Amino acid sequence: MEILTRDDLMTYAEYEVARPEVRRAIIAMKRDRIVEVGSNSTWHFENRDIMRYQILEMIRCEAMTEPKAIDGELGAYNPLIPLTNEISVTLMFEYELREEREKYLPLLVDIDEHVFLRIGDTDPIRAVFDAGQITPDKVSSVQYVKFHLTDEQTELLRTEGTVLRAIVTHPHYNTQAVLGENVRRAIQDDPV
Repeated sequence: MEILTRDDLMTYAEYEVARPEVRRAIIAMKRDRIVEVGSNSTWHFENRDIMRYQILEMIRCEAMTEPKAIDGELGAYNPLIPLTNEISVTLMFEYELREEREKYLPLLVDIDEHVFLRIGDTDPIRAVFDAGQITPDKVSSVQYVKFHLTDEQTELLRTEGTVLRAIVTHPHYNTQAVLGENVRRAIQDDPV
């Protein structure tokens, strides 16, 4: 997929008119792109259309019209678009209460060594974390990760019936989930 430019965006006024229809389409799209992995984590599989929507929502929320501000949003969201042989995920660790977050998030230090996606019977693919979201002593509840696929894994992803597994092997959060066929179909064209 290609990154977004200002030419790919609607103006603030255009988006106000189109927003109800755009929102419905994105909500429907996301339905098959969000997976619970264990009891306190969800994986949100991102794509170019979802990132365009996020940027448009930010433009609307902030009533942005200045090109520099819009370029800032493009700079923030473009890295989340999957490129050739990539899958992009927003990984959320969800603890409802502040006390729970303060207790459990510090336990997830080194989580970046323990998150994998397995496509069929190929070797698990380790997630590449955004360095700005994780430090040696602190983990943010929202992580941006990418999975770099081989050509074989990309082809398997596009093959009906291929089993996908989200795997976390951290000592304090050890779980996995088999992704449904609906998820595989929804993300099969992400790694162009």
